[in-house]
Amino acid sequence: MKELESLADQLGQLLKQNNLKLATAESCTGGGLGFYITSTPGSSEWYDRGFITYSDTAKIDMLNVKPYTLEQFGAVSEQVVREMADGALANSDADLSIAITGIAGPSGDAPGKPVGTVWIAYAGKNITTEAHVDVFPGDRTGVRLGTIKRVLEHLLRLIKT
Repeated sequence: MKELESLADQLGQLLKQNNLKLATAESCTGGGLGFYITSTPGSSEWYDRGFITYSDTAKIDMLNVKPYTLEQFGAVSEQVVREMADGALANSDADLSIAITGIAGPSGDAPGKPVGTVWIAYAGKNITTEAHVDVFPGDRTGVRLGTIKRVLEHLLRLIKT
């Protein structure tokens, strides 16, 4: 998708100009964000690494998400996505991290968490970790691509401020 490639390219230019490195932690997008980021030539200059932590075990092992947090709040929660973002930052050489966890569908919804629910968190060495939830419409692909677009747009705004 050309729009996502363009956003990723803009993000790369901005990260490079600000001498920043990015790490990603993805669950429901399954590495899709990393795909678009690394589609940008020269991304190795500003993209440190990506964690695809689809399972709870991967979140615990790779990102230091606490088992208690997963048990208490579930994988699709503000608490877990914050720990994912903080873990990606702590386990990388990045200055900024992004974490994504959600329900892409077509099944998997739960009370208060319909299909399309996605939690996104941003962490950085010089920013306070922030998290927000969105509910994206559409099928599995639409939810995933909508999430990636939202993340790229938000990262651009975040770095510009």
